[in-house]
Amino acid sequence: MTDPTIYREYHPRWLRPRMSTYWWLGKWPYVKFILRELSSVFVAWFVVYLLLLVRAVGRGENSYRAFIDLSANPLMLAVNVIAFFFITFHALTWFAVAPQAIVAHIGKKKVPAVLVAAGHYGAWVVVSAFIFWLLLR
Repeated sequence: MTDPTIYREYHPRWLRPRMSTYWWLGKWPYVKFILRELSSVFVAWFVVYLLLLVRAVGRGENSYRAFIDLSANPLMLAVNVIAFFFITFHALTWFAVAPQAIVAHIGKKKVPAVLVAAGHYGAWVVVSAFIFWLLLR
């Protein structure tokens, strides 16, 4: 009996076509998928930014003013604007796949996917309206 772990000089190779690093640029759904994955970096940035804001508020007025001055920096402003668009894209793409990820039932009847998506969008509008009300009152 031969040992299968030993090297065989003429072992056949499997056909593995070369894959470009930029394979995902070939179709829009792939680009959307990669952008959604990339948006997670901006979601993480937004969380860190908000935590830094809370820390600055907790340390007093001078720390808060220093944070606001840092936030007024054009580079920081550009990063936050880009992050805003990526976070919006992240939310919209999540709401688009939520009906497939969440299978809700009322009794024995399955809730239609449109209602699941509408619930997400409705909650987003309500929370956004509440935040605007808090900021503008």
